[in-house]
Amino acid sequence: MSSPRESWRSRRRAAGAFAGTLAALEALTAAGARVALHVETLDRAAVLAREGDDDPMPVAGLGVVPLLVEAAVQFGAGELDPLELAARDELSGLPGIWRRLHADRLPLGDLAALAPADADAANALLARVGLERVTRRFVALGMPRSALLDRFRAHRGPDDAPHVAIGTAREFAGLFRAVATGRAGHPGASAQVAEWLGLHRDLGLVGAATGVDPLSSDDRHRLLLVNRTGRAQGVRAEAGALTGPNGGAAYALIVEFDDAGVLHRDRAHEAFRVLGRELMEHTA
Repeated sequence: MSSPRESWRSRRRAAGAFAGTLAALEALTAAGARVALHVETLDRAAVLAREGDDDPMPVAGLGVVPLLVEAAVQFGAGELDPLELAARDELSGLPGIWRRLHADRLPLGDLAALAPADADAANALLARVGLERVTRRFVALGMPRSALLDRFRAHRGPDDAPHVAIGTAREFAGLFRAVATGRAGHPGASAQVAEWLGLHRDLGLVGAATGVDPLSSDDRHRLLLVNRTGRAQGVRAEAGALTGPNGGAAYALIVEFDDAGVLHRDRAHEAFRVLGRELMEHTA
């Protein structure tokens, strides 16, 4: 029977170009973290690297993406009117944009545009779209082990779900591959979700290596990044799709760690930055 370290070595050899990412994740697991990784090509879904990618883990704000897919599908089918006004309900207590605005009611289409970066907007959109419909959308997207469990909350009591969302790295990488290739719901819904996500592109983790403009989709080096991050106490997650002149890849990385200090957090963040650099080597 091989030792855990020998197993990591064999996975790094198999991953080839992503050996550095797996080495960073090995160091995190040695420090007590839980990790999950899945990287696959956009064209054929060929697996480039994986580690614990079928294990459900907390993913924080990543859970909003299937909500956006369901909203886009309902808008396109005429089931929801993007101009319908929705009221700001119980505040989540989390930072956001809507709480700084004067309007306490916004059109559903505006809430969808705000939802990737605003917990109150996501909660209001979820209340109108319906958690049951979002749950069915997870299944339709091929994500039976992932789920949006609850609304966003700053504090979770004994009667609340322990996490806003859970998911597997494989399923979230597959979701972003579907968004990037027009198969999340339908091509129009996929394009709409990519547009909403592009309004709030987070370049603090994997995206830090790309150098793309967070406020523009135009890039002179023909790089296109669609991504979403999830951040909670002791949880960092990111899933996305990166395309460049040499190809494209969909990815998801989830790390659950002891957030005891800034250095602990920086070690977790470094694994995401390593993945970003190796994704660039693969696609650019």
